[in-house]
Parts: sequence; C-alpha cells; structure tokens
Amino acid sequence: MESLLKQVTEAVETMGWKEVKSMAKAIPWIVSLNPAERSFLSVLPDEQGEPKGPQATLSIDESVHQNAQRYFEAARKQKDKTKGAVDALEDTMLQLQRAQKKEAKQQASGKLNKIKRSKRLWFEHHRWSMITGGHLLVGGKDAKGNDSIVKKHLSGEDRYLHADLHGAPSCSLRATQGFVVDEHKPAHIPEDIPAFRIVDKLGDERITDEKLLEAASMALCWSRAWAGGGAHGTVYSVKPAQVSKTAQTGEFVGKGSFIVRGQRQWFKDLDVQIGIGIVAVNGVPLLMGGRPETIATTCQRYAILRPGLTKKEQLANRIYKNTGLVTDDVLPVLPGASDILEDYGIFSPPASLAEEE
Repeated sequence: MESLLKQVTEAVETMGWKEVKSMAKAIPWIVSLNPAERSFLSVLPDEQGEPKGPQATLSIDESVHQNAQRYFEAARKQKDKTKGAVDALEDTMLQLQRAQKKEAKQQASGKLNKIKRSKRLWFEHHRWSMITGGHLLVGGKDAKGNDSIVKKHLSGEDRYLHADLHGAPSCSLRATQGFVVDEHKPAHIPEDIPAFRIVDKLGDERITDEKLLEAASMALCWSRAWAGGGAHGTVYSVKPAQVSKTAQTGEFVGKGSFIVRGQRQWFKDLDVQIGIGIVAVNGVPLLMGGRPETIATTCQRYAILRPGLTKKEQLANRIYKNTGLVTDDVLPVLPGASDILEDYGIFSPPASLAEEE
C-alpha cells in the first residue's frame, strides 16, 4: 500500500487529478478518487492477496503511517460509540498492515499481482511484438486474422511481411502505431518489469532495413518454420499498395490469402529463434515475444527459445508457476514446442531471488 500511495501521489503532482482518474480505472486496488479532499478510496487485500478486502480512504498528503494513525485517532475519539464501530476501524488498520506484508512477500516471490480485466488489448487478438523504436508488429493467427491485418492494420508507410512458406501469417509493421515508455509507471508493476503505453503516433516513424530485418525474424518464427524444426528461413517485405485481393482472370484468392505484385525485399537465412520477456502495457503485465536481441535489451526477465521437444502447454504451465502470468495469456506468445536456450526469470526465479535462497 505504501508503494500505491507513493505512485498515486507522484502521478497527481505530475499529471493532475483528471488524468490519474482515467488511469485508475485499470487498477483494481483503487475504487475512486476525491480531488476535493486529495484522497482516494483503496481496496485492501483479502486472505488470498486479492483486492477483495475492506476499503480504506488514503490521503496523498500523508504517509501510510500517518493514514493509519488517523484511523486510530478516529477510533479513540469515538470510543463512546458502539464497540463494534471501533473494532471495525482497528480491523481495517490491521488489514492495512497485513496488506503491506503481503505486498512485500508477493514481490519477493517473483510473481506478479493478478490483474482482472474485462477485455484484452486489441493487438492481443493477433500475434504481436514490439520492434526497435517502439513500432508495433502484428500478424494473423488464422485466415480471418490475416484478412483483418491487411484490411484494418496495413496502410500508409507500413510494411507487409510474409515468410516464404505456404500458410504463413500476413504481418504488418506499423509505421506510426506502437509503444512508448510509460513515464508514470503504475504502482502494481514491479521495478524489474518495463512499462509501456500503446500510442497511435510515434516520435520516429521511419521504417529502416534494420527494423524490417527484426520484423522479418518474427514473421518467420510465427510461420510453419517453427514446427518444421528448421534452423533458418526466408521472409519478404512489400509496401501496402502491392498487396491485393484482386486476382487475375481465372485465379482464385481464398480467405486469408492475398496477391502480392511487384518487387519484393528479401531477408534470407534468418535464425528460427525467439525471445520472450515480461513487459507491462497500459498497466497490464504481459508476456511479449520478439527477436532475441531486442527482448534481451528491453526486458530484465526473459528467455530465449528455439524449436524443440517440450510442448508449449508444459512451457506455459512453468511460466505460470514462476511468474503468475495466466496460461491463456502465455500460450498465444509461444510459437510451438521448444527448447530453452537461455532463461532469466521466466522459467525459474530471477537471479536475485535465487542468490537469496
């Protein structure tokens, strides 16, 4: 709770109450904010550490200790009232103290706090990754997804990518849409997890050959190349105007398929390897896939995988047990059966915790 109070206080000072009130909707530990009294109503953890316990009003002008003292003083002043009311106030403060201990224990375990949300971020319905410079890369999961990528998420200066394999996903490297560092990191996100926000306007919209090479590596990993167990593969890239559903006379273009015309930019002998790391996007902890070098640079907790023998369901279960990330969010990120080449806090506790043990 001390961390939550600190984060809310800093956010109010830098962004103002209106912006913080909008962001607080995604934080289960905050019920409401009261700008007039410079306070917010917080939910304390229950026995399982979930935000289902008693509620307490915290003033951002006071420390956690001062807030607690205020409750005790209120209890003493009203001692002439029913004992039940006094006990309730004291119980609330006891819950607050327990919450602080649970928060410390949760952070020490390396597991992330569970975030209950009504819907996923839109790009989670597709394969997705963050490319150097913050650019969003999205790819279809199936024929319907391929159609959606090209029709809704490919335009302007974007680039279309496709592995040179039948049935590979249609991918779009977005020029303007992507991720920026969240300057007001939510209180429930641990220090070792980088936080980002999804935006529609990046500062640098240039798509360089280096960025295309990075995106091509992901397009390859999302294709049948992974299940095939090969070590290398080829991907091509074209501009949006070169991708069409219009076929020549006598040709048939099926659902999820497209006609690509004109010159293509080829990327050959790409390694079939993927990095997976933990990030937070709009306050939600997520497992993100990416080129190994990019993931290693972006994330403190990450792993490097290659095609292998361990089923993705087994890997997802290990990730859940070690990080707390639910398997439904993890499975779509894993390309298939894999071998673990490197592991830094994904399948086993972070190095700092391992040393303490």
